[in-house]
Amino acid sequence: MTKIKLCGLRFDEDINCVNELLPEYIGFVFWNKSKRYIEPEDAYYLKQRLDRRIKAVGVFVDEPIERVEELLKKGIIDIVQLHGDEGDAYIHRLKLDYNCEVIKAFKIRNNEDVLAANNSTADMVLLDSGMGSGEIFDWTYIKAIERPYILAGGLTPENVNGAVEELKPYGVDASSSLETGGKKDAEKMRKFVEEVRKTERI
Repeated sequence: MTKIKLCGLRFDEDINCVNELLPEYIGFVFWNKSKRYIEPEDAYYLKQRLDRRIKAVGVFVDEPIERVEELLKKGIIDIVQLHGDEGDAYIHRLKLDYNCEVIKAFKIRNNEDVLAANNSTADMVLLDSGMGSGEIFDWTYIKAIERPYILAGGLTPENVNGAVEELKPYGVDASSSLETGGKKDAEKMRKFVEEVRKTERI
């Protein structure tokens, strides 16, 4: 079954919605240049309300590793997702010290980017067009991927069903397409989840 990640959650109503929908993952964005940035104390509060069956992913861009470790230590996040230039040493330290799953995001522009994703020591790779860009990248490059991956970048409630049928990714990730007026839209999140799971029933 294709895993689902709904990213960029910030409010009580977001948690109410995902607790009903039960995606496998949700994302808290800790990159302070993002409009979806959330303060750690707010994320802690929301994590306490999150259904235990859902894993919280912390999204970071070249964050000092000590800050990531602090969020892991406090139980605010379960999984780390890296979007910057974090190397193997950074990934190994998190996995060794906290035994946590690490997702490394790759902006896919050419075959070299896919090769880098194939060679990553992260537990999982996320293929994207750019963090929060809301744009689809050229999926023909995915033919060269040799490992399970999470597909992101421009996925919407309208196109995710076709993406899952065509590409059969391990998981799918959406954020900006699930918003109205800069906030998560419960109906869009519900439709997204329904479209992914509809594929599984066919």
